[in-house]
Amino acid sequence: MNQAKLVMAILALAGILAMFSIGIAIAAGSVLGILGGIVLVIAIFGTGFTLKRKFRDRGLL
Repeated sequence: MNQAKLVMAILALAGILAMFSIGIAIAAGSVLGILGGIVLVIAIFGTGFTLKRKFRDRGLL
């Protein structure tokens, strides 16, 4: 497994954990936690898609 795929796998796991945190915040009834989780998911997905485009342009994927 090359380094680019490892980075993408780590970002995928981070995205899953961020979505999981939204569920935990819903169960706890924390509006601030829900909003923080949503922001975190958007940030992780944005980073992942940006890195994927850069890796594809460099021929690493």
